[in-house]
Amino acid sequence: MAHSSPDEALAHLTRISQKPGVQSTLVLSRASGAILRTSGLISKSSSPNPNSTLPASGDSTSDAYGNGRKDSGIQSAEDVASSVWSFLRAAGSLVDDIDKDDEVKLLRLRTKKKELFIIPDGQFILVAIHDTPPA
Repeated sequence: MAHSSPDEALAHLTRISQKPGVQSTLVLSRASGAILRTSGLISKSSSPNPNSTLPASGDSTSDAYGNGRKDSGIQSAEDVASSVWSFLRAAGSLVDDIDKDDEVKLLRLRTKKKELFIIPDGQFILVAIHDTPPA
């Protein structure tokens, strides 16, 4: 697999983020799932660099985050990153089970409300989230 440079990955994400309806983007580390960059999502961390790592799985603030925002469908950057990381790992496992010499190039998940584009790109995982267009 050809590995892109950070500049190439950022250029790719910039192109994706300029598409109509894109609300948020994430750049995750392919090695660890750590958040490297985010836009359009709120971080629940109060550390000086809130986008540096994912929260621990037993994080006690996740239920109380955002004064009920989680109930209305707005997720924190850490929650989305953690879910994307798990989804990509599961998809990678499925692909390995089918063909060990193959790899995931794009995951597209469409729900009634949102659509996620997840692109494992060399050292990075690029994620764009937008509203699902009306049918």
